[in-house]
Amino acid sequence: MTHADEPKAKPKGNVKQSVAFWCFNARGEKWNVEKVCTIAKDLQCKSVELIGPEDWPTLKKHGLVCAIAPNGMPGAPFMRGFNNPKFHDEIIERTGKTIDVCADAKYPNVIAFVGYKWTNPDDPKSAAISTDDAFANCVAGLKKLALHAEKKGITVCLEHLNTRDDSDPMKGHPGYQGDDLDFVANVLKKVGSPRVKLLFDIYHVQVMHGDLIRRIEQTKELIGHVHTAGAPGRGELDDKQEVNYPAVIKKLVDVGYTGYVGQEFIPTRDPLAGLKQAVAACDV
Repeated sequence: MTHADEPKAKPKGNVKQSVAFWCFNARGEKWNVEKVCTIAKDLQCKSVELIGPEDWPTLKKHGLVCAIAPNGMPGAPFMRGFNNPKFHDEIIERTGKTIDVCADAKYPNVIAFVGYKWTNPDDPKSAAISTDDAFANCVAGLKKLALHAEKKGITVCLEHLNTRDDSDPMKGHPGYQGDDLDFVANVLKKVGSPRVKLLFDIYHVQVMHGDLIRRIEQTKELIGHVHTAGAPGRGELDDKQEVNYPAVIKKLVDVGYTGYVGQEFIPTRDPLAGLKQAVAACDV
């Protein structure tokens, strides 16, 4: 038997893993949908995520799902969120349509964002939205969206993002008003819907707070989806970054998390080698 013929190691099966499409399509190798799906399937991942409905037929061809769908907002969707009521109608309409197609495809989640703290997200010199107003606005908007999400059986996952890394627009988001995990968690508690949950991004939580294992314990009832990346830098899950991924993922398993773990790191070297390493690190 040659090395190529050797059977692949069977994953332990405790963690459903997913590959974030944008990380491997927008940078570096620019893998197309077919290649990302082929590699994800080969690595025994269950999903390719953050990819639009136009590409879902390719996912289905490979027996994959989209663990979390984009919300359909144009541009950088994390800039225009529920903290700003002038965007509510558009977000609810666009996310509602995504909820509908997720329900038809039997895909579980759609992403949501708090938004940037300025009344004009593109202009940091515009008036700021107060924390109290942001909280109230998020609760009001998400409660409206929750009615549709509950009806369709789809979960909306609100993402916590870091504001500390200003080196790259996808490594950190200075101005994002949902950079405090407690703020995001309290919004979700106030909304009080089983279909509005937390997107616990391990990288972003590490950059803003650290204390990952205790943070998972504190928010375990709220977590609807999980993302990974090495900290600092949002690179590979290797020995050059500070998160002990096997321990953190094991904590998720121990608290009963059964959702998907999405590999959302930005490759800095051979992307396939990095993805294999990440998948192995999270197979606990």
